[in-house]
Amino acid sequence: MPDTAASSVLFVCVHNAGRSQMAAAFLTHLAGDRVQVRSAGSAPAATVNPAVVAAMAEAGIDIAAEVPKVLTTDAVQASDVVITMGCGDTCPVFPGKRYLDWELPDPAGQGIEAVRPIRDEIEKRVRGLIDEIAPAS
Repeated sequence: MPDTAASSVLFVCVHNAGRSQMAAAFLTHLAGDRVQVRSAGSAPAATVNPAVVAAMAEAGIDIAAEVPKVLTTDAVQASDVVITMGCGDTCPVFPGKRYLDWELPDPAGQGIEAVRPIRDEIEKRVRGLIDEIAPAS
């Protein structure tokens, strides 16, 4: 496998207000500068889900200042790995990219009690992704 120390990952979900924000925050927090991280949504919400912000704060990660971003073709083309979280057919597909789909419940409209297990599953998957694409030296 080639050296992937400069891997870039794009997390995509419809609203970019929950799952993709949590995944991006965990990857940034855990991998630091070993991975370039982006997140976006096919139909971004106005703000990040407050229950998601609270759940991440419990994990020691502040995402209160994050803003949902629109999915662009450029973001997909600039990423080595594209991880979708329920955006369906709206994600453009390009040759040479690695695509993963993480089936996860949508935290939209859920309280923090429902968001915590989603957060914990995302953290587990992100840790596995880091071990694969950017292991600590």
